[in-house]
Amino acid sequence: MELVRKTMMVSVVVEKPGQMCLVESVKSEPKADEVCVKVEYAGICGSDLHIYHGANPFAVYPRIVGHEFVGTIIQVGENIDPLRIGERVVVDPVISCGHCYPCSIGRPNVCESLNVLGVHRDGGFTEYTCVPATNAYPVPEDIPANIAVTIEPYAVAANVTNRTGVYPTDIALVYGAGPAGMTIIDVLRNVWQIPVIVVDQREDRLESARRCGATYTFNNRNGSLREYLASEKITPTLIIDAVCHPSILEEAVTLISSAGRIGLLGFSATPSAIAQQELTRRELTLYSSRLNCRMFPTVIEWMQHNLIHPENIISHVFDIHHVDEAFKLIESQQEGLCKVLLKFPES
Repeated sequence: MELVRKTMMVSVVVEKPGQMCLVESVKSEPKADEVCVKVEYAGICGSDLHIYHGANPFAVYPRIVGHEFVGTIIQVGENIDPLRIGERVVVDPVISCGHCYPCSIGRPNVCESLNVLGVHRDGGFTEYTCVPATNAYPVPEDIPANIAVTIEPYAVAANVTNRTGVYPTDIALVYGAGPAGMTIIDVLRNVWQIPVIVVDQREDRLESARRCGATYTFNNRNGSLREYLASEKITPTLIIDAVCHPSILEEAVTLISSAGRIGLLGFSATPSAIAQQELTRRELTLYSSRLNCRMFPTVIEWMQHNLIHPENIISHVFDIHHVDEAFKLIESQQEGLCKVLLKFPES
């Protein structure tokens, strides 16, 4: 009888809040309509830390975390063209049902039965993962893997700017110059080419924003943002909150121009105190934005045309076996920190 040797893999598993470990297990086989991806790079998002700390209301434990990853298809399930084997792909973590109301109007990112890789089901912090074939987008050869891994966070930026709309006459204000804010700044400045004011409380992040092309930067730890905007004679027409603190919305509605738009990314359960007349009197529009709605092809095209600059947001790369050090680094909030990547062994 022939001995069958099963391929083993190492995964980052959050067993329960506060308990994360590397686990060795047998590689799973792709089901019908799935592909198996050998992961090369994965990006750490703030939401991965939220899951680790038990602060993500949607996570189910134990969970292989990670929703930003790129790799190569090594195996296909039933109904999938075997010619896809060997294809380098980036994976959209949004899995939808396809038939509920949001799906029927082209909003699968808020599907009534939404599943997100790394949250509701196992994600990409693993050597091998099986995902729906339709979620695996081919990556052109001229985009390196360590750049392609940022497609998902840029898709989030693409989604919020698609929701709010961006006009040539806009003046944008972005709260926050962390990883999410930096992708939004990059998109607004280099794709849409509009002026951008960036607000943060850390000078190193503001310096990074300036390198990324921010038109103005302001440290609101040191003074009044309202007074600063007045002194510069600036009235934002588009505001995007990449910090996600409820007090920001309260301030934003008082700073923005009449007919302005505000984009929100956060999941805070704390109410914001906003007078309805502030919204109605000046006919302001609030746009919430969750994940991304089929924005991967758009971001891939931006990368191919060098319209965005992901290399500016990648600050650290760790081997997967040092994931605990990577998480500790992110939580330390040290100077110069932005997007942290995990690298997986080649074989």
